[in-house]
Amino acid sequence: MKVCAIIPAGGQGTRMGGTVPKQFQALRGQPILQYTLQRFQESGLIDSLILVVPEKELENTRAEWLGKPPLVQQVVVGGEKRQDSVFNGYQALAKDTDIVLVHDGVRPFLSQGMIQETIHCAEKFGAAITAIPVNDTLKQVDSSGLVQRTVDRDGLWRVQTPQAFRYDLLGEAFCKAQRDSFYGTDEGALIEYLGQEVRVVDGSEWNLKITRPEDLVLGESIVEKMFPEH
Repeated sequence: MKVCAIIPAGGQGTRMGGTVPKQFQALRGQPILQYTLQRFQESGLIDSLILVVPEKELENTRAEWLGKPPLVQQVVVGGEKRQDSVFNGYQALAKDTDIVLVHDGVRPFLSQGMIQETIHCAEKFGAAITAIPVNDTLKQVDSSGLVQRTVDRDGLWRVQTPQAFRYDLLGEAFCKAQRDSFYGTDEGALIEYLGQEVRVVDGSEWNLKITRPEDLVLGESIVEKMFPEH
């Protein structure tokens, strides 16, 4: 079975401040993206990995990351939205790919179990996403800040990555989304739009997406636990 990963790292990181895209910002002296790639390299479950980056970062990224680690075999340009970026990565995949795994470049703290379970679940059912149950009380609020109602959180999950899909199924989902000009917030939404089932694999609160300065503070603590050598 051939498993290939697409890592969209095309965000500009405006919420982080500064001029350096968030995926290249340092966490304990090492780019956030490096931790993410290290997790996939160490898994031994991925045959190849495609990085998707902003056009202005393409040449520098190829020079600095292609083959480093060895799993990184291609670096391609991202699109206007996340879905466009992942599709660009999908188009660069080898046609004999069986399972496509998609993971945010700025989620560096995924576990090896998440990688393994999403791949296994996608192989068995077609599509698998990592998620965690919602524990907080949810409120629907209008544009003025007025609470409209309390939302029943029973059965609600917060979606993360990695997400894994059979190659042909994801391709079919992209085609339908393009025909209908449909944009989903994640790849799982494209499979839902196609009318196919999506299974959930347990995620973790540690598997945070680093998008704000305060996330870096949390990340510092997690690095000490997951990457003690750093």
